[in-house]
Amino acid sequence: MPRDERPSDIWDTRYSAEDYLYGTEPNDFLREHASSLPEASRTLCLAEGQGRNAVFLAGLGHRVVAVDRSRVGLERARHLAHERGVVVETVTADLAELHIEPGGWDAVISIWCHLPSDVRADLHRRVVQGLKPGGVLVLEAYTPRQLEYGTGGPPDPDRLVRLEELRDELAGLDLEVALETEREIHEGTKHHGPSHVVQVVARSPTPVSGSSARREETP
Repeated sequence: MPRDERPSDIWDTRYSAEDYLYGTEPNDFLREHASSLPEASRTLCLAEGQGRNAVFLAGLGHRVVAVDRSRVGLERARHLAHERGVVVETVTADLAELHIEPGGWDAVISIWCHLPSDVRADLHRRVVQGLKPGGVLVLEAYTPRQLEYGTGGPPDPDRLVRLEELRDELAGLDLEVALETEREIHEGTKHHGPSHVVQVVARSPTPVSGSSARREETP
């Protein structure tokens, strides 16, 4: 990468070149588990890009803040929200530096948020601290095995993540769904075909309950 070309510049260019790189419909895993979110939740969407997941959640009545480092991507997010008749607040920020208010969020959404491993681990510590008691994290990401598939995601193995790593990084949350699996993904032009992913739904424990993992498998 040229020294004067920042990741935000790359994504601004990508989001300018095409309409919606990953389509306008929400991620399948998020759609499947949206009912796990507290009602009318204050929801933080990380690496939200062009806004498809944030707009979907706003349409369900959640109060959504979409964060991404690409100004152009968030412009598309606001346009999509306007088209769908919903309100999404957008914040242009580097996730390595994002302040997450401790105990300030009912839900955090992390879909295809692929960061360098040290940045990711630090971000996840802030996410754990940022969830209210009973708050929910919904996460889907590519595993290192995705490099064998070539159907989406970054080519850098350091930006891909295993379930065992997430267990460490999300310590303090109860994992209600925790699995690595192969599944078919069709999202715009960039995610298309059989893929290997890690999926997590995790909840911040409340004083009166402490659920344990309900479903785990690693093919």
